[in-house]
Amino acid sequence: MTLKDIHCCILIPTYNNQKTLQRVIDGVLLHAAGVNVIVINDGSTDQTSMILSEYKDQILVLDNVTNQGKGYSLRRGFNEAIRLGYTNAISIDSDGQHLPDDIPLFIAAAVKNPGALLMGSRNMKQDGVPGKSSFGNKFSNFWFWFETGLTLPDTQTGFRLYPLEPLKNTWLFTRKFETEIEVIVKLAWKNVPIIPIDIKVIYDKDERVTHFRPFRDFTRISILNTWLVLLTLLWYLPKRLFLYIQKKGLWRIIREEATKKNESNMSKAKSIGFGLFMGIVPIWGFQLLVGIPLSIYFRMNKVLFLTAANISIPPMIPLIIWLSYRFGGLFYNNGVQIRSMEDVTLESIHINFMQYFIGGSLLAIVTGVLGMTISFVLLKLFRR
Repeated sequence: MTLKDIHCCILIPTYNNQKTLQRVIDGVLLHAAGVNVIVINDGSTDQTSMILSEYKDQILVLDNVTNQGKGYSLRRGFNEAIRLGYTNAISIDSDGQHLPDDIPLFIAAAVKNPGALLMGSRNMKQDGVPGKSSFGNKFSNFWFWFETGLTLPDTQTGFRLYPLEPLKNTWLFTRKFETEIEVIVKLAWKNVPIIPIDIKVIYDKDERVTHFRPFRDFTRISILNTWLVLLTLLWYLPKRLFLYIQKKGLWRIIREEATKKNESNMSKAKSIGFGLFMGIVPIWGFQLLVGIPLSIYFRMNKVLFLTAANISIPPMIPLIIWLSYRFGGLFYNNGVQIRSMEDVTLESIHINFMQYFIGGSLLAIVTGVLGMTISFVLLKLFRR
């Protein structure tokens, strides 16, 4: 099988990699019979243009007048590949760390998994891997898992095979290194299968040039992840949970989560108690936004947590607010009754709010502890 059989072109974004560019292009051309090799020259100021001129009859060159960023260059390459009618596109970095000899691995995997995103997986533990690359990869892997629920060994690799059909209607707004994170998260949200492919990697400090700027680019990546996490908590996570519940059935899921063997009774009880606490604590609008990350961090049972947190469903909200206010009166006996508009003052609002807030916080704690205790006793009695 060849690249032509899977309707796949090759994208090589490059910026000031004159030491390795020629070797990468020569290696790619050995596998590119009958398909386009598209090099996106991102405003290089070294000998890149001269090197590319030697291949004018063998490759297609897209020139950015000024340096725009790797993400911008990739997006331009995707658009060109789509315009040319390709189904897939392989991206490979021009800094020499990737070996074009691994292209047949992508071809074989694409034949078995049509429509999948294939991610070259580097061995980040081998000798010569820079410490900042290893740390950055672990950092990126964690947030990818949080945002998609999927685990990948290498989310920062630049050696990938992209299915182009889902990219036709995927909006990408980043322009630098963070685009490679944005695109895989958004493809995962579209339920595109993502498959890691073991590849070789070379880190030659004498010839490899990296344009990754740790402070500036980590800041960009952190801002992007903040936005993606917000979208995950507000939309994509609830959507995944809803589809999962719709497919499997709510009571069946709750029963399976309550009885599955790899969790202790105390762990399950804590998940229920914490869910009750977060459902009542008076931070309306932010309860799940705070509770879900904490439940993930403390490795709680997410299904039992969310089930218990739904104590604050709309019909229960007036009762919870009333109980919170009354409970607060036991500890903050300064409640002011408001019988007319003349009683509405900043002082009366402050006093009543404090009574409600203190009562709601204490009620959440008491309910959470009681819920955890009762759940633990019931699980101990009835769970085999």
